[in-house]
Amino acid sequence: MQAAMPEIFAQFAGRRKALLYGEMGAGKTTFVKFFCQFLGVEGNTASPTFSLVNEYFFQNGNEKGTVRHLDLYRLKSLEEALDIGIEDFLEDESFVFIEWPQIIEPILPDGFVKIEIKILSKNKRQVNVD
Repeated sequence: MQAAMPEIFAQFAGRRKALLYGEMGAGKTTFVKFFCQFLGVEGNTASPTFSLVNEYFFQNGNEKGTVRHLDLYRLKSLEEALDIGIEDFLEDESFVFIEWPQIIEPILPDGFVKIEIKILSKNKRQVNVD
């Protein structure tokens, strides 16, 4: 997956918000880790399953910015997502990756990159970017 990051990044076409779909263990967090490395994030990236939101800073050439990684798996309602400030994350200039985004689909604006990761075998994944 890491080798494919430049090609996948090109499919973002200037967009900075991504929805990550895939079953448990498909590699959604691993995808974000490799994307962060591609952008120039230093340090460790981890799953935000319990923190809900992890924030990383990058510098890639002259570009500096923020990557926010959200995991909405534990949320039970759209109201809980609104309570954590999801609307702010959707509107700022940072890169935002949202795992388990189904609960917030009713409020999503247009322009998100949709990434679906399918498990083909123990060590093989198919990544579809739309």
